[in-house]
Amino acid sequence: MSITEKSYQNEKVLGLLGKIYQEEMAGVTRYLHYSFMIMGHNRIPIQKWFRANATESMDHATIIGEKITSLGGHPPMVAATTTESNNHSVQQLLEESLTMEQVAVDLYKELVTVAEDCKDIALEELARQFVKDEIEHADEVRKMMRQPDTP
Repeated sequence: MSITEKSYQNEKVLGLLGKIYQEEMAGVTRYLHYSFMIMGHNRIPIQKWFRANATESMDHATIIGEKITSLGGHPPMVAATTTESNNHSVQQLLEESLTMEQVAVDLYKELVTVAEDCKDIALEELARQFVKDEIEHADEVRKMMRQPDTP
């Protein structure tokens, strides 16, 4: 592999890691906001669940930020754009969460492919772990959205 190919691959990896970092930081904002907006008799467990997701997004952003700097990059200072429906029903917030989890799954799957192309086994394994984490989150959200008597 030539130096030109290697620097192109590094730019591609850094660009994707930057997008992932921005999405994870947007997740911190989104999940924290959701935790504030929960009202009603189920507030406490749902609020805790959203706050735990905000913390996990921060943890992922930290790992990704460290990876960016280890590759010679600079983590972006701006989070991805966060839209708000202003509908704060638990169902709506879960639907928005599921959409966000799918975006994360897609980005981390793309990172797996890019890491494979670069033959960066450590990055590939990290990306695979995050794919697993995000798929598990999406599965959990789907369960929360399902009615108790539905298979």
